Amino acid sequence: MKIAVLFGGTSEERDVSIASAAQIIPALRGLGHEVVAIDTASGRLAAQAEHQLLTTGVGPQPPSSSALASMRMSELTANTADIRDVDLVFVALHGGAGEDGRVQAVLDLAGLAYTGSNHIASAVAMDKDLSKRLFRAAGVPTADWLMDPVPVVDVTDQLGWPLVVKPNKQGSTVGLSIVHDPAELPEALQLASRFDSEVMLEKFIPGRELTVAVLEEEALPVGEIIIQGEIFDYRAKYQKGGAREVFPANLDPVAAAQVQQLAVRAHQALKLGVYSRVDFRMDTEGNFWCLEANSLPGMTANSLLPQAARAAGIPFSKLVERICRAALITRSR
Repeated sequence: MKIAVLFGGTSEERDVSIASAAQIIPALRGLGHEVVAIDTASGRLAAQAEHQLLTTGVGPQPPSSSALASMRMSELTANTADIRDVDLVFVALHGGAGEDGRVQAVLDLAGLAYTGSNHIASAVAMDKDLSKRLFRAAGVPTADWLMDPVPVVDVTDQLGWPLVVKPNKQGSTVGLSIVHDPAELPEALQLASRFDSEVMLEKFIPGRELTVAVLEEEALPVGEIIIQGEIFDYRAKYQKGGAREVFPANLDPVAAAQVQQLAVRAHQALKLGVYSRVDFRMDTEGNFWCLEANSLPGMTANSLLPQAARAAGIPFSKLVERICRAALITRSR
């Protein structure tokens, strides 16, 4: 097949997207496909520019706001001539316009088959407030939350301390803080509001960090992220040694099956596509709490979805191939 890989972009997760593409592109070429590499911030890449960009790696912090703003000044949607004759578009974008449904809507209008979820499901998954409402309607437990602005007395009465403050539409824990008392709240709100006009305040659930990938409506083995601090933050996610990830997680079979079932239910509640990754906290009493669903989970060397697939006996190349084939089938329906 001829496949266009869309990556890069101008969200705070640009570096993560580039790292995902650095794994996906050679895997597709190794499978015999013709690949067109397109950075949505600059367009189709020549071989030398592609090599230079895809070997940069993920830094300890997201790209600066000024760097992203500079790229947005010249950002362009992939030139139609670059993708009009492809069989499939592999969306390797994370965050921003690449994951919130806008790119997917353009691809739908162009009549192109693409990986991931459709524009509506993508937008819903990116909106944490809306996602949590749908989780609860589907019987998937999720922590209590409030949307800013809200009086501090209501925060104390309804959520308690500590709590999580985060942008409503953002990924990779960008702009997220753990707030231990009211005095810390203004600074956390200010940080989160730099990345989104809507800010969520969520009850903090202490316990184990778990993740479940869903592939073609089936849950893959449960993974556990063992972290040093309170949260699985940007540095821990993308820097070597930042966290220890265990697949499969050390759970009894009944508990593992329960959280897998919840992950599939969450995936279906948001009407997500061929694959997703659903994150949970397991509290000290063994209850599971859904944190969020990722419609385009990372595909870097250390990403959780590929690790879950390997634990299920699915090597990375086979995972990429399954995603592509299933996307084509979905488009043909």
